[in-house]
Amino acid sequence: MKTLRKLFIPIAFLPVKNLIYAQKRDSIPMRVRAFVADKFPQSRDLNVEYTQVMPYQYTSKLQNGDLPDNKVKSFQQVKANANIYFIKKQKLLLSTSLNYRYTSLNTEHPVLAEAAPQEKDFHYHSEALNFSYFSRLFNKTAIYTATASVDGSEQHFERIRGMVTGSLILKATPKTKIMLGLAAFIDPSTQIPVLPIFTLENKFNNGWVLDVLLPKKVLIRKDIFANGRISLGSEMDNTSFYIYRSDKTYEFRQVEINSGAIYEHNLGGNFIGTLKTGIRATPRTRIFEKQKSFKDYVFESTNKPAFYFNVGVSYNPFGKPRVR
Repeated sequence: MKTLRKLFIPIAFLPVKNLIYAQKRDSIPMRVRAFVADKFPQSRDLNVEYTQVMPYQYTSKLQNGDLPDNKVKSFQQVKANANIYFIKKQKLLLSTSLNYRYTSLNTEHPVLAEAAPQEKDFHYHSEALNFSYFSRLFNKTAIYTATASVDGSEQHFERIRGMVTGSLILKATPKTKIMLGLAAFIDPSTQIPVLPIFTLENKFNNGWVLDVLLPKKVLIRKDIFANGRISLGSEMDNTSFYIYRSDKTYEFRQVEINSGAIYEHNLGGNFIGTLKTGIRATPRTRIFEKQKSFKDYVFESTNKPAFYFNVGVSYNPFGKPRVR
């Protein structure tokens, strides 16, 4: 996200016995490393998904001047990503993340502005190298990560970014797991240079599980049927891409909060299908020159919530298939 996309800090939970074992010994077991790798970044080995957002109204302004009310008639996205691990050793992991996003955006009335997205098709990609190191701090398992990434469009590479995090597993019991940390971002366009990370998982006696990973998601989930899982709550996502106007490069950026239901199903053969639906809120959209920051925008819109649905399939060739 660009801003908050970087905030989707990965942090996860292990089977309890492995977490407790990790905190009793100096060595870091493989299951702990797999647990953290699953969240840095938070996605599966290979994943493709499609999102459709229903039409919604928005108000906007350009260079502090109000524009007429407008409407997004169609908003569609296709995302694909891959996570590949190069090194898996006792105390470190090295991996790469490859991401592609196609966005189709069409408004009811063209916005006649220097930096407005008049075309409807945008391509965005990012590539990252992720390093994780496992150690001990205050007699607990500590995880340190560093990420270097580049992104761009079909025309150019645009930005180089960095992120470092430090996290500590505070509690690991059969019912509750807690992790706390900090993330720092090396990116002049980011809104928040340092961000706290908090992860909580709590299992209730009725089979429901509270799954909190701030600032990314707050969900309550439960296994259903033989190979399925349903989740209710909110997740944060983002849309960003680059716009080229009159020899200038602009960045389109918005944060999205998806609230509703998620159903995941193990399809067999290492495949998992996912269906998401509910209400998408995009409180603020901004366009700004690439050399400037998010707060120095040339275009801003305030958007009405809209219904959305998402369907995806993931393939996990490097491990046993599971819904997670």
